[in-house]
Amino acid sequence: MKHATIRWLGACLLSAAAALPATAAPSHLDSIAQRGTLRVCTTGDYLPYSLLRADGGYEGIDIALAQSLAASLEVPVTWVPTRWATLLPDLLADRCDIAVGGISVSLQRQRHAWFSAVLDVDGKIPLVRCADQQRYRDIAQIDRAEVRVIEPRGGTNEAFARRELPQARLTLSDDNTAIFRELLEGRADVMITDASEARFQQRRMHGLCAVNPQQPLQYSEKAFLLPRDDMAWKAYVDQWLHLSKASGEY
Repeated sequence: MKHATIRWLGACLLSAAAALPATAAPSHLDSIAQRGTLRVCTTGDYLPYSLLRADGGYEGIDIALAQSLAASLEVPVTWVPTRWATLLPDLLADRCDIAVGGISVSLQRQRHAWFSAVLDVDGKIPLVRCADQQRYRDIAQIDRAEVRVIEPRGGTNEAFARRELPQARLTLSDDNTAIFRELLEGRADVMITDASEARFQQRRMHGLCAVNPQQPLQYSEKAFLLPRDDMAWKAYVDQWLHLSKASGEY
């Protein structure tokens, strides 16, 4: 009886130990300090947020913000090149601590990663040749078999086009920066993108126009993409962002 009781107690202790959570992995907040660098994934093809220059350096709104975040941690930035189709896999593979560059908040991404506090509110709109502004103002005008839609491969622009424009002729590009020339030179008719990018390209490339940027076809938000389940790291990024906005640096 005594031995049976001991075995029973032992089994109970083993069951209780198995029910305890595993030791938590170190936060990226600690790993960054130990490593001495902030690893930042970015596509480098999405102005005004992130652009890879010919000299190998990066520029853009989110690039400056990532550098400010790194400075707050007293470490330099290590840039990790990625593409929209591999952005989330690269983050999940721990190739970077944070991903930046005009990233739209989506529930599909939220299932696998976390987002920082919202940076800005945006929305999907058509970018077209200025002569065609009246032809492509809404979904009904664009979702037609003769309309040529072009999007970067991967990301929320492609997802929007596949979901909302099934009748249109969709072409995917592996070079986001080349899409605007395709539109200008008449090899494509419409790019669905965020109002922020459309407005920027309208100022940058004569002949392209953002259609109804005040009335987007879909509401969206911009944020940084973070590893899931690392509350300490997310809390730090959100607090840094809050202080940056409060101080005027943002």
